[in-house]
Amino acid sequence: MSKPQTQLSSYQKAIRVFWRELYATGGKTLYSQQHFGPTKPEWINIEHVFPMGWVVKALKCRDRRDCRYNSDAFNFIESDLHNLFPSRRDLNMLRASKRFGVIKGEIRAIGSYDFKIDNKQRIIEPAPASQGEIARAMFHMSQAYQLKIFSKQSQTLAYWNRVDQPSNEEKRRNDIIEEIQGTRNYFIDHPDEIENIVKSGK
Repeated sequence: MSKPQTQLSSYQKAIRVFWRELYATGGKTLYSQQHFGPTKPEWINIEHVFPMGWVVKALKCRDRRDCRYNSDAFNFIESDLHNLFPSRRDLNMLRASKRFGVIKGEIRAIGSYDFKIDNKQRIIEPAPASQGEIARAMFHMSQAYQLKIFSKQSQTLAYWNRVDQPSNEEKRRNDIIEEIQGTRNYFIDHPDEIENIVKSGK
């Protein structure tokens, strides 16, 4: 199964290797699927797919700063590259710490991007092209660091994983992250294992 990383002990270090090594030649944003080159545009920042607000609560810190000063575990969790993705700043802000889910209808948050949001229920639904990637990142974080994903969301993520299998780009990213921090996202290599976890309720 996925293992915790022990190489990147600060988020600032993770930011540096994220842009210089993981996305040195560019890439595409998670939620809007926009391509960018070696020079990072100002409208892009880094998204934690498994929200750090949930981790702060799980570790019983007062806030994120408290966790950074007093929890070594938090610093490694916050810096795990398997959970970090380039994102449009505006979509990242809208996501905040909302959970992933299915939203009825076609009301989109910004322009034509397939990114739906329900502020009342605090749910977002990203485009199908990124759903499997999100699911596998979420399960990696849950299993590597014993972080809870509640049953309803787990079932949605398991379905996303099933219908949106790992791409060549996702596998390439997994290889590079292994070189940088010494761990792989197990669920990119073995996506079918997510079904077993959801069925077992672990």
